[in-house]
Amino acid sequence: DSKNARKTDCSGDLRKLAGSIRGNGPPPVHLWNPSFCGDINILIKRDGNWFHEGSLIRRQNMVRLFSTILRLDDDGHYYLVTPVEKLRIQVEDCPFVVNQMDIELIHGKQIIVFKTNVNEVLKVGAEHPICVSEKILRGEPHPVVHVRDGLDALINRAVFYRLVELAVLESDEIGVWSSGRFYSLGKI
Repeated sequence: DSKNARKTDCSGDLRKLAGSIRGNGPPPVHLWNPSFCGDINILIKRDGNWFHEGSLIRRQNMVRLFSTILRLDDDGHYYLVTPVEKLRIQVEDCPFVVNQMDIELIHGKQIIVFKTNVNEVLKVGAEHPICVSEKILRGEPHPVVHVRDGLDALINRAVFYRLVELAVLESDEIGVWSSGRFYSLGKI
């Protein structure tokens, strides 16, 4: 609960956290098992913006860096994880947002390529499937694509409309083809 978030000694210095990350691409956070240090006042809003102590984190390089050490644990909470620290953060919906889409044709097969707000490129297929559920409170589609290790990206409205424009009818479902697989966008 973000209202009851507490600060601890190990959660106060974002520079220290950022400095502990090395290399390119997401590090193997699934292999790390550090002690839980407490909550850090970071919130990822539904639109993909990151806030620290109520202020927008404007440095995109910092957001990209933090996104590489983000983990969703079995308890349903999101954490920033380093080899020595584990800090719980809050996420309104999905931690990432798909904001761009391209289509590639390889050997006659359509491949949908998404780009997220943290510049991750995802080719829709077995590793990055699309899933559309319904938001209970709003009664509207909730399209997501799997990014990695249980982390999803919300497909923004403009990109979802582009997907719907590409959709074909298969039995009683409309959906899109990518990497030789059909991804349902909804039933008719």
